[in-house]
Amino acid sequence: MASNQPAPEAPSSFRTGSFGDEDRTWDEWNPTEESIRPVRGRHRVAKQRGLARSSTVLGVGVIAAVGAGGMATAQSKPPVSISLPDSIADNLPDAKSLPGVGAFMSGDSDPDHETVAASAPLTSAGITAAEAEQGTTDAGEALRARILQQAEQQQAGAEAEAKAAEEQAAAEAAAAEAAKQQSEAEAKAAAKKKAAEEAAKKKAEAERLAKLAASYAIPTSSYTITSTYGQSGSMWSSGHHTGLDFAAPTGTPVKAVHSGTVKSAGWSGSYGYRTVLTLDDGTEIWYCHQSSMDVTAGQKVTTGETIGRVGATGNVTGPHLHLEVHTPDGTGIDPMGWLGSKGLSV
Repeated sequence: MASNQPAPEAPSSFRTGSFGDEDRTWDEWNPTEESIRPVRGRHRVAKQRGLARSSTVLGVGVIAAVGAGGMATAQSKPPVSISLPDSIADNLPDAKSLPGVGAFMSGDSDPDHETVAASAPLTSAGITAAEAEQGTTDAGEALRARILQQAEQQQAGAEAEAKAAEEQAAAEAAAAEAAKQQSEAEAKAAAKKKAAEEAAKKKAEAERLAKLAASYAIPTSSYTITSTYGQSGSMWSSGHHTGLDFAAPTGTPVKAVHSGTVKSAGWSGSYGYRTVLTLDDGTEIWYCHQSSMDVTAGQKVTTGETIGRVGATGNVTGPHLHLEVHTPDGTGIDPMGWLGSKGLSV
């Protein structure tokens, strides 16, 4: 701010310069007590006015920011004291005319709004409208409620996942049990089918043998088996028995076991009287130790037809029919097994 005292002269060292008047001279200036006045009055008030106005706007702005932005920590700060001289306060503009400030001033403001603003503590900052409608007034309590709600949601999600995993495990177990039951049912069905097939096969074989047995006959009747095929002993020249012995009374009829052609009929050394019957498949049946023969070579016979009589001719110890079976290549086989294969039981 300009002073009422005349401007002091500049030192001689500053007398020359390019200020437009080269002939002008300057005197030396020595400040005195009278030339220097204390900074008071209007000049000081002007600076204070600027600071006061800034402080007023800043204070109101802080209140607005706390109310609008939720700075709950502002309540712990010490209060700011703002004092203005009366002369300055009288010249301040109306606070209601300041942008964004009038709503916070008393006067034309809504009484209900003042009541809410006055009753709402700074700790309510950050509370949502939904929480406020539910009656929540404390920000810490609201945060705690949110954390608990989030924890409950996470717990519910974990329980839902566990339940889903349990249900999936139960479904898999049920599917495995169903597959096991199906496998067992299939195994039982397969076993039952196999048993039925085997029974049918056995029945068919029995029917075949029964039908076959109708075309075959036991070579004699009223008999007793005294020696079997392969039996060892010194009474046989080969060291073992080569046929099947049917012990029966002399004269008991000897029958053709199957239809065929008589190959030979006559004396055969140790076999006594022997008849050889060739069947249609080439198999030869030997009837030995007969007391008599009723057929001749080349004669055709049928199943059950009498071809001779039981006797004791040849190398024997008693009357019996010695029966031997030979394959088409001449190999001797067990007569009992062969008769069994034809459905006959001796």
